[in-house]
Amino acid sequence: MSIITEIPKKFFIFEMANNHMGDLNHAIKLIDEFSKIKKKFSNFEFGFKLQFRNLKTFIHKSKIDRIDLNYIKRFKETELSELKFKKIVHHIKKSGFISVTTPFDENSVDLANKLGIEIIKIASCSFNDWSLLEKIVTTNKPIIASTAGANEEQVDKVISFLKNRQKNFSIMHCVAEYPTPNKKLNLSRLKYLINKYPEINFGYSTHEDPSETEIISIAIGMGAQLFEKHVGLETEKYNLNKYSASPQMVNNWLISAKKTYEILGDKKNIFKKNIKELISLNSLKRGIFAKRNIKKGTIMRKNDFYLAFPPEEKQILADDVSKYNQIISKKNIKKDKALTEKNSEVFNNRKKIYKIINDANFLLKKSNHTFSGPIEYEISHHYGIENFNKYGLVMLNIINGDYCKKILVLFQNQKHPEQFHKIKKETNHILYGNLELK
Repeated sequence: MSIITEIPKKFFIFEMANNHMGDLNHAIKLIDEFSKIKKKFSNFEFGFKLQFRNLKTFIHKSKIDRIDLNYIKRFKETELSELKFKKIVHHIKKSGFISVTTPFDENSVDLANKLGIEIIKIASCSFNDWSLLEKIVTTNKPIIASTAGANEEQVDKVISFLKNRQKNFSIMHCVAEYPTPNKKLNLSRLKYLINKYPEINFGYSTHEDPSETEIISIAIGMGAQLFEKHVGLETEKYNLNKYSASPQMVNNWLISAKKTYEILGDKKNIFKKNIKELISLNSLKRGIFAKRNIKKGTIMRKNDFYLAFPPEEKQILADDVSKYNQIISKKNIKKDKALTEKNSEVFNNRKKIYKIINDANFLLKKSNHTFSGPIEYEISHHYGIENFNKYGLVMLNIINGDYCKKILVLFQNQKHPEQFHKIKKETNHILYGNLELK
């Protein structure tokens, strides 16, 4: 059997707690009913969680028989033997669930190890039980910790504690009011913690009305990646408590989660192409048309074409008119005809231009010249960017108020066409290297 070394994402934990009612057969039936639900959601990972308490040492010996104390009464009535827990854990794994437990004392951590539990969950009430935490981190199991009632300093300390021990762990936002009214869910706290610790896998442990299906969508949208819900099974013998969900409630809850993930899309590929979207948008764009008769092999200038709607099929579009793009005709094109993928080709020169700028910057640095203020790079290529290495230069326009200083960068063996001004006079200084004037 494989060992769980990390906590899955899109991980949904069904919290059995004491809803096995101390009845092994009821626990098995409960697992079977929720296994049917699990099979409908193959994109999710699922866990079933138990609670372990060694009542002989967990409860003070003077109060162990106090049935007037609510929690003690329930713990006693639903107590299971180690053998029965072993059978339940076996059935959890056999049914395809990851086994999870919340141990409330050190002896229960030992029981989790003995029964092969795969993930340890720290309850909110134990979040700052340092004796228990020290015991839990001695295991090699992934850890999930709920934070109900913890302040920011306490959360920071536990996260630091787990990080320093290099544990694989997740933190869950939780409110320990059963059930929790919507106005007290405080999901902003979840978002705050996710932003504060982006490297940590956060989740949401739900205690709201079990029929509620919208809140999980908000939690997923905020970035929660694992979820916990109390589950139960109502029978003629056993009732369902106010904060535990029936199989149908959980089914609806998971449908909402699945729908939310579909709406959010794949965050690893958020710019994935939507073909229908592109077809719709392209049909509304302007196409490029020949302004005159164009000969094969012509490098298009702006006075060679115009833009108009509607575009034709596989036409070159207005989007391709860019200072970085060069459009070359592959065939003769008549006036007013569309430039298409069949008769023209688009070459993107962005990488070439970036290389020219980087090479110019390297040469400026090599010459020990630095410049401040706003600088505009102008690449001169009178005979086309493809001939830049032979004919061209890089011009830096450094503008300071009404004054403009120009730095001209030519590379080795590069030439630039002759130019002159009828009125203006210029003085040129060679700052670095050798220049031949003709």
